[in-house]
Amino acid sequence: MNGKTLRKSGLCMAMGICLASMALQPALAANTDGSLAGRVTAGAEVTVRSTETGFTRTVKADESGNYRFPFLPIGTYQLQASKDGAAVGEPIEVVVSLGNEANINLGDATNLGAVQVIGSRVISPVDVRSTESATNVTKAELERVPVGRDAQSVALLAPGVIQGQYGGASFGGSSVSENAVYINGLNVTDFYKRVGFSSVPFGFFKEFQVKTGGYSVEYGRTTGGVINAVTQSGTNEFRYGAELVWEPASLQSKGKNHYDADGNPFRIASKDQYDRTNLNVHASGPIVKDKLFFYAMYEFRDYQPESTNDAGSTFFKGKSDKGFWGAKLDWQISDKHLLEFLAFSDKNETTTDNYQYDFDAGQRGNRSNTQFNEAGGTNWALTYTGYLTENFSMKALYGENKRDRIQSSLNDIACDAVQDRRVAGLPQIGCVSSAQIEVGLDKREAARLDFEWQLGNHLLRFGLDREVNTSDNESFYPGPSRKFFQIYPTRPGTTLENGGVVPAGVTAYVRARQQEVRGNFESINSAYYLEDNWQITPDFMLNAGVRIEGFDNKNGEGNTYIKIDDMVAPRLGFSWDFKGDGRSKVFGNVGRYFLPIVNQINVKQAGAFLDERTFYVFNGLEPFQYNGSTYYRPILGAQIGAVDNSQGDGTVGDLRSEVDADIDPVYQDEAILGFQSMIDDTWSWGVRGIYRRLHNAIDDMEITSNGILCGGEPGSIGYVMANPGKDVTLYTDTNCDGTNDGFVTIDTSRAGWALYDDDGNYVGERGWVKPKRTYRALEFMLDRAWDDKWAFNASYTWSKSEGNAEGPSNSDFGFDNTGRTESFDDPFVNLNGNGPLPNDRRHQIKLRGAYAFDDHWSVGATLNAQSGRPINAFGKGNPFDDTSYHSFYVCVSNCTADASQRVYELRRRGSGGHLPWTFDIGASLSYQRSIGAADLRVKLAVYNLLNNQRKLEVDDEFETGIGVPNEFYRYGTGYQSPRYAQLTVSVDF
Repeated sequence: MNGKTLRKSGLCMAMGICLASMALQPALAANTDGSLAGRVTAGAEVTVRSTETGFTRTVKADESGNYRFPFLPIGTYQLQASKDGAAVGEPIEVVVSLGNEANINLGDATNLGAVQVIGSRVISPVDVRSTESATNVTKAELERVPVGRDAQSVALLAPGVIQGQYGGASFGGSSVSENAVYINGLNVTDFYKRVGFSSVPFGFFKEFQVKTGGYSVEYGRTTGGVINAVTQSGTNEFRYGAELVWEPASLQSKGKNHYDADGNPFRIASKDQYDRTNLNVHASGPIVKDKLFFYAMYEFRDYQPESTNDAGSTFFKGKSDKGFWGAKLDWQISDKHLLEFLAFSDKNETTTDNYQYDFDAGQRGNRSNTQFNEAGGTNWALTYTGYLTENFSMKALYGENKRDRIQSSLNDIACDAVQDRRVAGLPQIGCVSSAQIEVGLDKREAARLDFEWQLGNHLLRFGLDREVNTSDNESFYPGPSRKFFQIYPTRPGTTLENGGVVPAGVTAYVRARQQEVRGNFESINSAYYLEDNWQITPDFMLNAGVRIEGFDNKNGEGNTYIKIDDMVAPRLGFSWDFKGDGRSKVFGNVGRYFLPIVNQINVKQAGAFLDERTFYVFNGLEPFQYNGSTYYRPILGAQIGAVDNSQGDGTVGDLRSEVDADIDPVYQDEAILGFQSMIDDTWSWGVRGIYRRLHNAIDDMEITSNGILCGGEPGSIGYVMANPGKDVTLYTDTNCDGTNDGFVTIDTSRAGWALYDDDGNYVGERGWVKPKRTYRALEFMLDRAWDDKWAFNASYTWSKSEGNAEGPSNSDFGFDNTGRTESFDDPFVNLNGNGPLPNDRRHQIKLRGAYAFDDHWSVGATLNAQSGRPINAFGKGNPFDDTSYHSFYVCVSNCTADASQRVYELRRRGSGGHLPWTFDIGASLSYQRSIGAADLRVKLAVYNLLNNQRKLEVDDEFETGIGVPNEFYRYGTGYQSPRYAQLTVSVDF
């Protein structure tokens, strides 16, 4: 450690303000920058100057001595006070971080001995002027610990955030489809399903902020959390370098194989491995000193995954080598006007060859297929910042975010898809590897304006934003018939979803499903907001804001079919510096947050959508040869019941009979109360309590009674998008002539589902339970700042996520159609289904730290320990009618008798217990040295050090049919990834 660093650290420590930026941090700034504020002698001038770009701003303190610099690009600044035109004292170095406000009270500008400095490349975790909560972490801090090189891995460092299903993250009990992700202010969240987002290489990022609750009204369209990130920018110093990241298969542990009770494989993982090599080259510097800067990166990528299917009968060998490019331009037009431009492409293409495989012999056979997958796209954003007066500033952004969704294979033309759902793993037994061909392009056009206006003790923030989200989509099943053949086990007498009854002696049936849609689908999300941050006293701040939102989802013909306006989201918070020293505070907030409807709903329901299902007796499997390999297709027996196209007949149709005319939005109310304090100059701690309640669901429901309008006979309407358990207003047949002619309102808490006796006679109707989800948590945080020697951060979260609805996406049944889950298809799926939800983790412990042995060698470690997921025991029937579908009722006797004679037992949510605790330990060793003009850094990181491969998910279905036990109940469907290592070598000049 050199003397200069020691002197800086010593000064910082002596002043008692060296605290880490990875702690919980409230925020009061825009989503691409930070701000700087404080108090000084009235009338004094305060100047900030960027040490990296030369950007300089000067403001004059008001009559109360308050000064503020809004919309400051993140980075290191020199802060200088002056009086009567003469500088007073030495400049003070301060760091402005993403989404936060640094508070620096300069005291009497003639007496800098009284200055309270916040930060010398560090930030205080106690922002006494704000109520918003977030976790900030810089790229430099992440280099000290073993953390996955992606934005979601960074988010998982925050308290209350867990890995969810379908590759997403769950914030505070939410489902994985409720989050938002921003890069340089551009929303890059997937809006088709809201799972996933556009991203850039880890080295392209500069800083992250993870918002886990209580965020400002400038943020909306999320009931989960927000990942906010900014990228690198150029400075006055020319820099260039390269970084190699290598994850070889030789440094990966083998996955464990799992077998059923008879010794047959149900999950083969020992052959799953990959080689990944990424090499990025980057350069940055001034085009015009102090004015115009650039940062550019190109990353060469080589990813070669290998795996088998769960049965070990097919071997997959993939390759993906499309590179990433990204660029950032910053133009400091003057000290009052800034312009920045971001562009990048995360377009990716993966080609996967499929081979027949003999697992026991370890031999690969003939190639059976080749699959193609394309994702990502080009993105850009232009942002203007204007400091119009000392008290009035603005930001304006316009950008585009594109994502491809393309899946296909060589066998698509010749082969039908066949899946055997009678066995574990749901294997594809036909010659098609992917179940559906999809060609889609999602494009977001985003525009927003944000303003800040300081009026004495009131900081007014207001703005508006608008997004036009367009999905150009075509999807269909492969093969000459364009049908997907699925084989299901059953029992005689069972009523299928089309109303057909399984004949005597039949133990399996085939569902032949043709599902197609094509069109251009648009959604418009708009909002405006107003917020007042009122500094009532020097030590007490009140935050009051409101956000007004509107969602407009359009059909394949460009006409509105779901529109929700005037959604009012009030938010109120406070922060009290009860000691008046800027080192401790009590804070709290309450707020409402609305969630938009995903574009998948437009595509699935509001296009020329065909969903035709035909049911047949299963008469066995017929083998056939294709590409030198043997495959199977079902032998179709007699058709069971009529063809069912109730969910889509190939036309757009009159959607008034499929959408509630008075549909209510999905929204969440949240309340937080917290405390933060510095223990001493390096340690801080905090605690907060959280309550979240999700209101409403928008989901598909099958309405089989239109309110008994036709002489006591129910009129089936079919599947509709509505609010389960609330009034549904639909266009239907009101005069019994077979033609829809008027609207009827059905209270679905009491009606909407027709009931019949054993002889098929109508005996009444019933309704749905309302969706419920509550999240309660206590979070405890402890942090020790990095002082060039060591750092430590710990959090413990106790939480309960309970109710009967996980959210817009549902992982109970492994069904990933966001907004079209199976939770409310009939009234019995969630009947008496209250209990712990899939994202309930009662206990979470997160530790991370780093220690430097000397100037060259350091170590880092992380621990993520959490209690297991609840296990359900889903049945397939119910004691109220003959429906065979998911429920919390299990048939225990007379299961083959008439419906009224069957005996059921209620198995409440979580009745199967919980999965065991999981522990994930990471470790890293780093070496750094300056060699001439080059800075070398080498890091070896090992993830899942103990190679734990415990279950993360299991098969929750206790029955596969009414009274038919599921032999794979509680078998694992997801496990911890095996241990792997990652070597990073970077050289910067």
